[in-house]
Amino acid sequence: MTSTTWAVLGATGFVGSATVARLQADGQTVVPVSAPRLASGAHTVHHLLEQAGRLESVIDYLAESFAGAHVVVNAAGLAAPDQTHEESLLGANALLPVLVALAARRTSVRRVVHLSSAAVQGDIDVLDETPTVRPFSPYSFSKALGESALLKLRRDWAADPGGPALTALRATSVQGSGRRTTARLARFASSRLSSVAGDGSAPTPVSSVHALAEFVSRAGRHPGELPPVLLQPWEGATTASILRDAGRREPLHLPALLCRAAVDTGFAVSGLAGNRWHGLVRRLEVTWFGQRQVRGWAEEHGELPEPRITEVLRQAHLAVGRR
Repeated sequence: MTSTTWAVLGATGFVGSATVARLQADGQTVVPVSAPRLASGAHTVHHLLEQAGRLESVIDYLAESFAGAHVVVNAAGLAAPDQTHEESLLGANALLPVLVALAARRTSVRRVVHLSSAAVQGDIDVLDETPTVRPFSPYSFSKALGESALLKLRRDWAADPGGPALTALRATSVQGSGRRTTARLARFASSRLSSVAGDGSAPTPVSSVHALAEFVSRAGRHPGELPPVLLQPWEGATTASILRDAGRREPLHLPALLCRAAVDTGFAVSGLAGNRWHGLVRRLEVTWFGQRQVRGWAEEHGELPEPRITEVLRQAHLAVGRR
């Protein structure tokens, strides 16, 4: 196995640490890079790129940190679906990936993999790998803006044979040990409130951090060209199976029409409060109804990671039970 040098931003975070562990297990050399703290008021790609162009000192720092790396993974950012402080979200999730790309262009980096989120597509019927975005919250907007800026840079640099290839990898609803979201899911699944809409057979994008880390490694080492957008592959979970695994009990099966009415009411109330609870309501919607996703690039190119979501959720149940 050929060893490649990877620079990883956010290497000590939830996704970053799992990615580093996977890369090292795959025989890769990893250089952790500290992500700068940033804030931005930009709400368009044009203004975001303008602001990034003025931050020469940050670009220089990142370029120096990437020296000798062949692949850069940006696993930094704010994974805070309920946060409403836009400037922090935009700085971490939109401005930083642009600065990473600009810095990578000044070095020998061949590929940049930016960890985005499937939340950028909101309640679209089927998650896919197109540039289509439907953000519904400050968090999903910040992620969508970062993606859009990278896609513009990719188009602008298409004629430059020496520039790095830029890819946004959309992580789905990632779960793992030590994540509060996973512990909350396990507590909900173990409670009398555990419920799904209908028979619970709807596919859900709930996934494991282990499969995500493996997919990042596979994508980064893929010998061919990567598309502009990748979607973390489905791990075969359904709305009922994740609750059975996380709670070790059968969830309540509620009438779908009742669940839809509750979700619609939740969004309406949140809208009156400036979309304050949109993230929370959207999580409930996905828990009840799930969300389908395309098979995508990973299956077409034989780069599917090993599904680990059942294992992760059963471990989460045991961890919650010991508290």
